[in-house]
Amino acid sequence: QVQLVESGGGLVQAGGSLRLSCAASGRTFSSYAMGWFRQAPGKERVFVAGIPNGGSVTYYADAVKGRFAIARDDAKNTVYLQMNMLKPEDTAVYYCAGDRSIVSGSTWYPRGPFASWGQGTQVTVSS
Repeated sequence: QVQLVESGGGLVQAGGSLRLSCAASGRTFSSYAMGWFRQAPGKERVFVAGIPNGGSVTYYADAVKGRFAIARDDAKNTVYLQMNMLKPEDTAVYYCAGDRSIVSGSTWYPRGPFASWGQGTQVTVSS
């Protein structure tokens, strides 16, 4: 399993932007499908965005479609989440996750399940 460390969270006003990064350890990162999840206070953790190994396609939750973008740089062992037009309801702890078993050939399960998780980074959007 890879070790994952998120960064880039913070406080931003509504309508602003943030870019989250998730750095992975190990030399097998390129074989991992990656995802971003978030957990708001008092709520369950939910899927936000996913990208398979190779990064040829992406998949988003309806709540963030058109505002967020997931990307990966395998040379840097990093996956990103660009968040634009942020809303107060985007306030949450954001987690990145990785797994190799959710992608096989042309089959990909963007929502997981994921075996490797980061510790999370707080994003707060003020109104």
